[in-house]
Amino acid sequence: MMKTPIWKSIGPGFVIAATGLGAGDLIAATVAGVKFSTALLWAVLLGALLKGALNEGLARWQLQTGTTLLEGWIDRLPSWIKVYFGAYLILWSFLVSAALMAACGLAANTLAPSLSINQWAIIHSVLAAILVLYGKYSLFENMMKLFIGLMFVTVLVATAKLSLDWGSVLTGFIPTIPEDSLKLILGVVGGVGGSVTLLCYGYWIKEKQWVNQSHIKAMRIDLILAYSITALFGICIVILAAHSKPEVVKGSAILVALANQLEVLLGDPYPMVFLIGFWGAVFSSMLGVWQGVPYLFADFTQRALSEKSSTQQPDIEESDLKATASYKVFLAFLTLPPFIMLYFERPIWLAITYAVAGAFFMPFLAGTLLYMNNKKDWMGDLKNRPFGNGLLIAALLLFIVLLGQKLLKL
Repeated sequence: MMKTPIWKSIGPGFVIAATGLGAGDLIAATVAGVKFSTALLWAVLLGALLKGALNEGLARWQLQTGTTLLEGWIDRLPSWIKVYFGAYLILWSFLVSAALMAACGLAANTLAPSLSINQWAIIHSVLAAILVLYGKYSLFENMMKLFIGLMFVTVLVATAKLSLDWGSVLTGFIPTIPEDSLKLILGVVGGVGGSVTLLCYGYWIKEKQWVNQSHIKAMRIDLILAYSITALFGICIVILAAHSKPEVVKGSAILVALANQLEVLLGDPYPMVFLIGFWGAVFSSMLGVWQGVPYLFADFTQRALSEKSSTQQPDIEESDLKATASYKVFLAFLTLPPFIMLYFERPIWLAITYAVAGAFFMPFLAGTLLYMNNKKDWMGDLKNRPFGNGLLIAALLLFIVLLGQKLLKL
């Protein structure tokens, strides 16, 4: 009997990689390359390693217990958890959706300026919603594989065309902290691979019918490939920025400036190829958020907001969250309301609330995985091992530092 090709047997990892590699990651990696050349390549690797450890921990929890990590938080941790997470999920979703719309609008407008940035933004948002609402998971996964391939090939080809001093590039993987680089290092490590979207991986492996311990190996291979691609993509962006030195070093415009500099370095068609890759990165992030985050809201409302009854809550194998009204309502919330943010400045109170709540999320995720995945009566033989605990502790400490940095800026 022929084995299923690895390209078809895995997939959720490609989805999480394509979702996590958005405009924010591209901007952070580009700024790192412009300001510090290739000296911070090690930070990209560290970020991918830590996010991979977090993702593996939440997936291992689900395959062992049969419940998503979100369900575990609500069922097994103090009740304030659901209040904090529910409020943060709505705020995070609103602001991130607006940012994704703006990034998609910018990328599409750069390629086809016949429509304005805002017109392209709403087109992308509605198109993503239609694809999510009417498309099956298999279509979604194949589209995300296509996007991650497009993104990966475009930056890899452009990087390969550069005349590189490989000795200098390789020294960038030796951890060093150049003067005035700590803030950017934290941004690069913390930004690689997404944040709240990590939780969506649990729902995507469910779509793949990975539901118990027998799928642990497939899940780990899936994540190793996903975060290897994530790391290599970020490394290529840093190298491209280090050699092209775009003049604009702020916001999404830095990526357009990088494309313009690639024209000077490499000529046609590399600027257009890079911009297509940029578009693929931001639209795939939008598609991943539009498809995955409503699962979180639907799961949350099913567990936290439903009336208590004597009947047992349906587990993740029995429920069809995508068919619920909660899923569809939240998809609509992502699709249209955040569009108003493209026309108005973000209110300062909203920015402060978002920054504080968001800064707490990643240390909260790392801390709860350290607690929950080390309880043998919950995890059995799949409880954390020393190496995994070491990575989670490193992630916890890093994100606590990031939390402190954000609080000091307010």
